[in-house]
Amino acid sequence: MLNTIGERQKQLLKLLRGSRPGLSVDELSKGLEITRNAVRQHLSSLEGAGLITAGNTRPSGGGRPQQLYVLTELGKESFPRQYSWLAQLVLASVRREEGVENMGKRLSEIGASIAEQIRGQYPDLNTKEEKIDKLTEVMDQLGYNAKSATLPNGEKVIEADNCVFHQMAAKDMEICHLDRGLMETFTDSKVEQHECMARGGELCRFRFVSKKE
Repeated sequence: MLNTIGERQKQLLKLLRGSRPGLSVDELSKGLEITRNAVRQHLSSLEGAGLITAGNTRPSGGGRPQQLYVLTELGKESFPRQYSWLAQLVLASVRREEGVENMGKRLSEIGASIAEQIRGQYPDLNTKEEKIDKLTEVMDQLGYNAKSATLPNGEKVIEADNCVFHQMAAKDMEICHLDRGLMETFTDSKVEQHECMARGGELCRFRFVSKKE
């Protein structure tokens, strides 16, 4: 879908993807560094394509409420999620072979196996920070739109706002065990998820805890 629209419209969609409550015309104008009229033209085109829709309104300090715009489900799915199709096959296979009660454990093992293969390409990763940085790159390449962030206490975390399993996770959270197994093995850490898009969060945020803690 993104291949059929202009570069500026792609940038607009990416801005909306990063803000679950939505953005106003003024905010999009500032973010894209274009005029409000240009923003409105792009919004009209994207709304006609079914990629965005008008969301809630927000008070504007005494003036008219600001209209916010958000991605539709079609808009969210227009971003690349490069191995979600493979995960659907894996999930169906595990369910048949292991049964529902063993799905989480088996998916974690599959994620760990994937991590071992990927880690083999980067033998010089030593510190936890180096592993987190490289994992962020890997996840971004897979379509998660992942980035590293630093908490006020200096701790590094990974934030992703394009979960490749979003539609699946909304129906069955067991699929998240695959991601967790991958991340834990890649970083040699325990993974704690402090925010989840499938549970209504604005993004997925992962904290990496030393196994000794």
